[in-house]
Amino acid sequence: MRDAVVETPPEVAVGIGKFVDPDRTSAGEQRAFVALDRLETLWFNTGTLCNIECANCYIESSPKNDRLVYLTTDDVVSYLDEIARDGWPTREIAFTGGEPFMNPDMIAMAEAALARGFAVLILTNAMQPMQRPRVQDGLLRLNAAYGDKLTIRVSLDHYTQALHDEERGLGSFCVAIEGLDWLSGHGFDLSVAGRTRWTESETSARAGFHALFEARSIGINADCPNELILFPEMDETAEVPEITTRCWGILGLAPSSVMCASSRMVVKRKGATKPVVLPCTLLPYDADFEMGQTLADAALADGGNFADGAVKLNHPHCAKFCVLGGGSCSA
Repeated sequence: MRDAVVETPPEVAVGIGKFVDPDRTSAGEQRAFVALDRLETLWFNTGTLCNIECANCYIESSPKNDRLVYLTTDDVVSYLDEIARDGWPTREIAFTGGEPFMNPDMIAMAEAALARGFAVLILTNAMQPMQRPRVQDGLLRLNAAYGDKLTIRVSLDHYTQALHDEERGLGSFCVAIEGLDWLSGHGFDLSVAGRTRWTESETSARAGFHALFEARSIGINADCPNELILFPEMDETAEVPEITTRCWGILGLAPSSVMCASSRMVVKRKGATKPVVLPCTLLPYDADFEMGQTLADAALADGGNFADGAVKLNHPHCAKFCVLGGGSCSA
């Protein structure tokens, strides 16, 4: 909302580990930070439970992981009310997980946002939870009423069965394709999220997805980065450079281009009485990145990894996925 000022100590010891000091890198340079330029997208993590367990899931979703519990419609509505009350310029409400359609309130939460005029994005693996008759009936109703505002993004890691199943388990490709076919056949606004972990060129990957979409008459333009999103891999054990304030000029980037300049995410931790706000979708478990229980709290978060609501890029995902990888989860 407003520019943030990051205070840096007059003397900083060089030689600390990477991504340790919120203000300085291990080389002693000023760490880059990103102020909230505009809250375009508010994400809700519907819960970390998922019907499958992927080999490289950054959030470690599984049929047993309930570290982030199900959000309720009341939880979502409280933030929609805050957006209206405080005049936040939010255009999109997005839902991720886990698998969002495992949450029994998913249709109601989406409808609450759509009824207020927001664009809604739902991320899904398009497998059994989405294919239940109750869920499909709800989706058809929402699409009939708000189709121009509703987008479903299907996770399809690769256009080949072998590599997709390598990530998500034997047989998962065929089930996901069945769900994608159903969505396409019923006229939903669709996008697909793939991955780049197989060292394949982007040109080759887009060509492979294009052939798949064409063969199945799925109306997704594989050459459009908003319709086929190819996400960089996130590996916290990989060697990643830290981002300094000098890097913006070196890379030719503006802080406003990074995801946390335009989005926040709401999660509810197991055992917590209230949800909390985080900078983005990529840091669901790190308590050091909690910004408070409300959007107003998040705008004023100060100390540690924040300065007057600005996010200090003190995590490997900030560098590899967002700044260097150019990734963004929003539509």
